Amino acid sequence: MDEPVLLTGAGGRVGQAVLEGLADEYEWKLLLHSPPDDEPDHEYLIGDVTDEETVAEAMDGVGAVIHLAGDPRPSAPWPSVLTNNIDGTEKMYEAAVDAGVEKFVFASSNHAVGAYETDERTPEMYRSDDDYRLDGTEFPRPGNHYGVSKAAGEVLGRYYHDEHGISVCNVRIGNLTRGHPPIDYERGQAMWLSYPDCARIHRCALEADYEFEIVYGISDNDRKYYSLERAKEALGYDPQDNSAEWDGDDHVADYERGV
Repeated sequence: MDEPVLLTGAGGRVGQAVLEGLADEYEWKLLLHSPPDDEPDHEYLIGDVTDEETVAEAMDGVGAVIHLAGDPRPSAPWPSVLTNNIDGTEKMYEAAVDAGVEKFVFASSNHAVGAYETDERTPEMYRSDDDYRLDGTEFPRPGNHYGVSKAAGEVLGRYYHDEHGISVCNVRIGNLTRGHPPIDYERGQAMWLSYPDCARIHRCALEADYEFEIVYGISDNDRKYYSLERAKEALGYDPQDNSAEWDGDDHVADYERGV
């Protein structure tokens, strides 16, 4: 990609994972909510995605967007998700269209489908076979206001793709952790996303040719109830990590090398 990539929410965990893996592969323009402790190595702005002037300035001259900014709390109250997540995402799309940006990668979330998990259904969802997998074609089923905001962001992407022709990829991010998957948390292991795989799927979303996609952002875990087939087919995603293979110091060393 010849033009810079705008990364909003660059100071969060997903932004850190993306930059750690892809910092040298693209020219970046960062939008940060608060002043950073250390000076970034890339061009950056301080501001809020709810401010139209800030968003327009951030969008100027970029070729693609990875939009991560918003209130990330699963318990976030409605006024916050309405303002920061839904209205902020709409302003991002409007600015992208005005600036002629061709590709928009949206950080959706497993919370957009969190209500598929029930006491009755969840044991079946943890099976290692393919009998029950969410694949991105299912209707959103959020379990909290944060999930509602992520489902709304996906629908906004559908509208802006259909109305304005912008390429949109919604990545339903799983359980992103640095270092190791949850040890005693089966759900977290099933939806684990390693830092290197997080960078990989966002690289694919920037490079692949697509129209509108909803894919799951997890590692290739043995036990998973999110399908990776669409991410592999549409984006060419090739995850390298697996929560079941976490086996101590040797794996830690490989992980830190990005193997």
